Parts: sequence; structure tokens; C-alpha cells
Amino acid sequence: MANITAADVNKLRTITGAGMMDCKKALVEAEGDFDLAIENLRKKGQKVAANRSDRESTEGAAVAVINADNTAGVAITLNCETDFVGKNESFVKLANDLANQALNYATKEELLASDFNGITVAEKLIEQTGVIGEKIEIGAFERLEGAFVGSYIHAGKIATLVALSANVAGADEAAKNVAMQAAAMNPIALNEAGVDAAIIEKEIEIAKEQLRAEGKPEAMLDNISKGKIQRFYKDNTLVNQDFIKDSSMSVAAYIKSVDANLTVTGFSRVALG
Repeated sequence: MANITAADVNKLRTITGAGMMDCKKALVEAEGDFDLAIENLRKKGQKVAANRSDRESTEGAAVAVINADNTAGVAITLNCETDFVGKNESFVKLANDLANQALNYATKEELLASDFNGITVAEKLIEQTGVIGEKIEIGAFERLEGAFVGSYIHAGKIATLVALSANVAGADEAAKNVAMQAAAMNPIALNEAGVDAAIIEKEIEIAKEQLRAEGKPEAMLDNISKGKIQRFYKDNTLVNQDFIKDSSMSVAAYIKSVDANLTVTGFSRVALG
């Protein structure tokens, strides 16, 4: 039987993130062979992942990261089953490590297939499922590019990205404020053009039914419902919403107050639950 030292156990723990007892057991079973011990731990992860595949993973960490020149950002959620695990320091670190790696990829599929310290991200998630004992997966993945991209993270549960039309003085604070708006108000689109036509048709029909119930004449329905649709845009599209830090102006007007030529060109929002 191989002589398994505390240093050996600690080394395997550093490599895999598994618990001390799991690492010692894996090394004993592998008779001190590190590669075999790692393989055995990953096989354990595959078994746990298979057993928990039907579990809901609605807790975790939402993370947003921006590249060095503020021209691209990624927001992801690393999902798990319990809030206890989602708040764990090593879990949050893994979420941030994966988000930083995600900056190099356009899709979640590309990220999952990419190399993460000698194994793919997908394999790392399976490994961590075995280590933690909960279903671990990347839930949401959003990438945004622009002349200036900023971000905001709310309580580790919501992460947002906002792109502005130019990198001007005050862009950093402006982008963060609008990203905070997107986190708090959850708009369905950037502006009117981004709202699906089917949603508008449905809203118009709902408005007309309400007006008929109020006894309004049929001839008036189109004009009144148009006003209700404008209200819908104001409540549900980012640039038309009242700015949460100063309700006397819209988000679009706030951005203009930073720079007369500045506009919001895009946003992304990811959330747990």
C-alpha cells in the first residue's frame, strides 16, 4: 500500500477542489497514482451529475465581467441547487474564473468546450458536481459589445451589461447607472423597435377589451389604445423608462445629460431563479 502523506492529499485537493477525505480516499484507492486519483474523482462527479440531472438548479452566482478596453462584456450565471453553495467563496471564485474565460468566446457552447486547466469547462462542471454534491451548470450566457460597455451586479443574483455609443467622459458611471436600471426594472427591450410585434398586438387587444368593458365607443378604441401602447413602451423599454435615480427624466434623457450625442446601444440581463 502506498504511503499517502498530508502533502499528497493537499496537492490533490488543490488540483480538484475536492474535500480532504475524498482526496485521501481517492489516493488510497489509486495507490498513490495522482492521475488515477483525479480520474476516479471525475468519475464520481459523472455519477453524481447523472443522479442529479433532474434537479432544479435555480440558486448560484450571477457574474458580469468587462474586457480591459471596455468594448466587450459577458454576463453568466453559474447555477447550483442551494443558496448555501451559491454563497460559498470557492463557488463564487469559480463563477468569476469562468466569466473571465467567457470573454474569449461568443457562445455558451464554445465556452463549455474550451480548455480549463487541462480539461474542458463542461468536464470541470461535472467534476465540481462530484465535489459539491449538487447539480452545477452554466445557466445564462450573454455577450455584449459596443464603443463602451459597463456592468452592474446586484447581490450576486442579477448581472447586467450596457453598451453606450461612445467612450466619453463620465461613460463609466453612466453605463453603471443604466445597468443598475436594467437590473432593477427588467425591461423587455432597449426601445420600441426591439419589442416583438406579437407582444404589441396582444397589448392592443387587451387595451381594447378594457376600453369596451368601460363602455367606450368602438370608434375611439384605436386612438385610446395607441396611448396605452405608448405607456407600455414607457414602462417596459429601457431608454423610455423613468430613470430610477431621477424620475423627472427618462433613461435616454439622462444619457443625453452626460453627453449630447451619447445613446444606449444595447443591454443584456441575466438572473437566477
